[in-house]
Amino acid sequence: MQPTADTYPVNLTIDYPESSSRLLAAFSIPFFLIRFLLLLPAFICIYIVGIAVYFVVWIAFWAVTFTGRYPRGMFDFVTGYLRWLIRITAYMYGLTDKYPPFRMSA
Repeated sequence: MQPTADTYPVNLTIDYPESSSRLLAAFSIPFFLIRFLLLLPAFICIYIVGIAVYFVVWIAFWAVTFTGRYPRGMFDFVTGYLRWLIRITAYMYGLTDKYPPFRMSA
């Protein structure tokens, strides 16, 4: 049986951009460091939030073990972190020209 998108618990969709900034692309190839420096504040924030996510996941593990349910607030926090991390990574690799916002919501 071939798995479909409905059978996976997580789906990732990145819209194909109709147009991209040629100037940003031209500077991103030889000067990858510039894009990295632009993302430095986001990396610092995501690192700090990542430490908190580590502890939230550890606590959620025990909550699921004893109650059989993943607490909604913890779930929203972890998925928000993952959304933000994916937006940062997509910008870093040039998949989008839109700078990732400093928020964990969709």
